[in-house]
Parts: sequence; structure tokens; C-alpha cells
Amino acid sequence: MEETRFEELGLCPEIMKAIKNMGFEEASPIQAKAIPVMRTGKDIIGQAQTGTGKTAAFGIPLLEKIDPKNKKLQAVVLCPTRELAIQVAEEIRNLAKYMHAIKVLPIYGGQEIVKQIRSLKSGTQLIIGTPGRVMDHMRRKTIKMEDVHTVVLDEADEMLNMGFREDIETILEGVPEDRQTVLFSATMPQAILDITKKFQKDAQLVKVTKKELTVPNIEQYYYEVRPKNKEEVLARLLDIYTPKLSVVFCNTKRQVDLLVNGLLGRGYFAAGLHGDLKQAQRDRVMQGFRSGKTDILVATDVAARGIDVDEVEAVFNYDLPQDDEYYVHRIGRTGRAGREGRSFSFVSGKEVYKLKEIQRYCKTKIYAQKVPSLNDVATTKMDNILSEIDSVIETEDLTKYLQAIENKVNESDYTAMDMAAAFLKMSSGQNEVNQEEMDFGDTGAEEAGMVRLFINIGKKNKAKPGDIVGALAGESGIPGKVIGSIDMFDKYTFVEVPREYARDVLNAMNNAKIKGKSVAVEPANQK
Repeated sequence: MEETRFEELGLCPEIMKAIKNMGFEEASPIQAKAIPVMRTGKDIIGQAQTGTGKTAAFGIPLLEKIDPKNKKLQAVVLCPTRELAIQVAEEIRNLAKYMHAIKVLPIYGGQEIVKQIRSLKSGTQLIIGTPGRVMDHMRRKTIKMEDVHTVVLDEADEMLNMGFREDIETILEGVPEDRQTVLFSATMPQAILDITKKFQKDAQLVKVTKKELTVPNIEQYYYEVRPKNKEEVLARLLDIYTPKLSVVFCNTKRQVDLLVNGLLGRGYFAAGLHGDLKQAQRDRVMQGFRSGKTDILVATDVAARGIDVDEVEAVFNYDLPQDDEYYVHRIGRTGRAGREGRSFSFVSGKEVYKLKEIQRYCKTKIYAQKVPSLNDVATTKMDNILSEIDSVIETEDLTKYLQAIENKVNESDYTAMDMAAAFLKMSSGQNEVNQEEMDFGDTGAEEAGMVRLFINIGKKNKAKPGDIVGALAGESGIPGKVIGSIDMFDKYTFVEVPREYARDVLNAMNNAKIKGKSVAVEPANQK
């Protein structure tokens, strides 16, 4: 199927601006088919799976149809779960970013009803809700349906599986008859056909089957990682696999900037690529990556479209992509030209389900891996150094070094083996090889071998993790890469440093300034 660009759909300028901002250029097949039909006002039966971009397929025409001057409820989207309701509401809000006076509200069980009622009273034109909670509000008369012109049933088959059939029918009966009813479902069981017969008029079927996507020559792994530990785990994987070039994908521009700062603070050569950069900056970043000056490129999906570099050996999904198809585009940045590549995805909490969906879609296996410990990193670094030694011995002139070692051995009680071991330790940069595994349990606990420090500066002072790393390393002389996790709050920050450096850091930071503010650093109270 040929690609349709959003420009060809003749959307209003505000929505076009939002779409560009979200990084979409071509409409997905379901969007290209459903948007024109939905705009005609016809009822629709859309057959499409999750991950095909169906939210924008109904969200865009829905937003175009809403009258911002009318503060009453005009459209209702029903979803099977609170998670989906929140996700759909977020995407529609992003699409409506430049449309003034349009209010979108997710309503679902488990959230205080009083808070929802207050938001509804202040005037909401579009609600995205679960059937049970929408009915509840209808009973309380806190939702009034007389101005509703569009109802969307998203993942209708799921809603029926969950036993919402009666609720859906009650809601549809309470909405004016001359409405537009749009139904999306991955499957078309008899129960769905019954609902379409009863509540839709001459509905047009819009059907999209996902195209097969193949994933070449790429070893795919995933790690279950808490968001606050992602940067540390990324650093460990980079140290273990030492990819020549790697691309790290984040879902937001802000995360790209944060991560680049964090990686630079740890001593890596990283650069960011996202939509806010001017063309000249983007060219400079890409030039640095192609020439190998930068070996880690941190990017958003849309910015990464132009990355066509054969030597990328690893792709990291720092954030899992929103759309299954993007997963394939992302990891396809490696394994080019018949080479082997690796991809690593970080998954936290419920994202494991999203990962299963990606595996089903790509018909591929993504293997679970244990997060490498600091000992693993140290061992790998030592192996890498030892494997380089052969070529150094064979190809380099070592005369003056042999002389220096001989002198040292003669004037001390050390053997040449002791010296070699000391050099190996120094060159692998491991001062705390015996550290235990990073704490993945209680977020307040400090990592073994680390001391948690309190600094009285935080996000409200416009401080970033990179500023903290820079100040600690700059003032006390400790290497940035040994600094552990950094937890920033509005007015203060907790940072972990290896126990043996703690005293130096506390002394050195006595008169330090961060972001122009004199700061106090003290050991955090461990409860």
C-alpha cells in the first residue's frame, strides 16, 4: 500500500502542527483509510489491532468536529481498561495541543469521583472513559449527553470479553440518535455484529491487516529495570559489550537531553538528536557519529529517521516505543549490511505486556536477561584488556617499559605478577569490584559499598543530574563514572558515591556552588 502523508489529508493547521511535533510524517494505513470516512459523518466499523495508530485515526476527526465555544460534552470514547483510557486521553491531548479551549478528560474507576465531578462541571467537551464509570456519572447526572454527536468504542471486543455489553448498550441508548457511532475492534465476533446492527446505521467497514515485518540478524534482549536505575544499567551494558557505535532511543526530547547529560557526566562520548535541533546542529551531531567522534547517539523516533550508518552495533530501547512498528524501525538501525547486531530493551513494571505484544507482532523472540552486576562489568573489562595485550606485545616496542618495571621490581618487594595485577586493576577502572548488585528493591536503600549523600538543591533550582555529577567530580576530583544513582526532587537531591570517596566529597563540597547556589552536602539519614 502506498504511503499517505498527513498533508494529503487536508487536516486543520493546529492538528498538523501537533502531528509534526509528535514526530509523525506518514499516516498509518488505518489512519489513511479511516480519517476521510469518519469526516463524512458516517458510522464506521474499524478492524485493526493495537499498535496500528488507531487512536489518531478516530482522535483527529473527533477533535476537528468539536466546537470549542460550546463547553458542553460533545464526544465520548469508551475503552476497556483505565490504562487504555489514560493512554488514549494522553494521545488525544497531544493532538489537541495547539487547539485552544478543548478540554479532554479521562474518567475511570479507582480515581476519586469527586475530583472527576469537579472537572466535569468546569466544562469538558470530550471524555475518554471506562463503561462502568461513565454509567455511574450518567446515573448521577454529572454527565449530560444531549450535545454528544460522536461515540467511539475502542477495542470493542475487549470490552465485551470483560462483560461490559449491558453497560455499553445503556450508554448508547442514552446518547442522541443522530450521533455518529464509531467502533474499533481487532476481531469481529457475533456479539460485535449484534451491537453494530442495533446501534449503527449503514456502517462502513474499514479494515487493515498489519504488514509482516521481518527482523534480520539481530540478537534481542530485554532487562526489567526500574526507571531510576536505567542510566546505570545502560552504562554497565555499554561497558560490557563495548559497541563501536550505538543508538539509544527515548520517547521524549526531555529524556534525550537528560540522558545525554548523564552519559557525558559518566565520561561517555554521547550526543542527542531530536526535533528541537536546527538542521545545522543535526548535521553536526550526525557528522560526529559517522566519524566516530561520538559513539553513542541518543535520539527520539522522528529524529532517528535519517540515521543510516552501517557500523551501529547496538540499539537500546531506553523507553519502549509507543507503536509496535517503531520497534522494528528502531532495531533495524543495527545488523546492517549482513553484520550482526544487538538490541537491548529496558522494561519497567507493566511494560512487560507491551513487550509481549511487540514479540507477537514481530514474530520474534526477545530474551530476558539478568542485569549485569559490577563484578560482571569488571571481569569483562579485564578480559577486554587482556585480549588486547597479545597484539601490544607482538607489535609494540616495550623496551623502556620493561626497564621501568625491572627497576621497580628490583627496588621493592613486589613481583612482576603483583605489578601486572595492579596495572590491570588500574586500567580496568574498577575501584569497587566487590560491590554487591545494585539495589533493585527499596528505592530508599543505598547500594552496597556506596554512601547516600543529601544535597540541598533540586529541580526547582533548574539543576540537572549532569550538574550534580560535574560539581562532585570537579570539586573532589573523583571520576564521574563511579558516582551512583541520583534521585532529584524539587528542592533537594540524593546522590550515591563509593564509600571510600565519601569523606573527600564532603570536604571538597564545603564551599562549592551548583547553578550559582552555595550548597550544603551531608550524609543522608538512613532510617
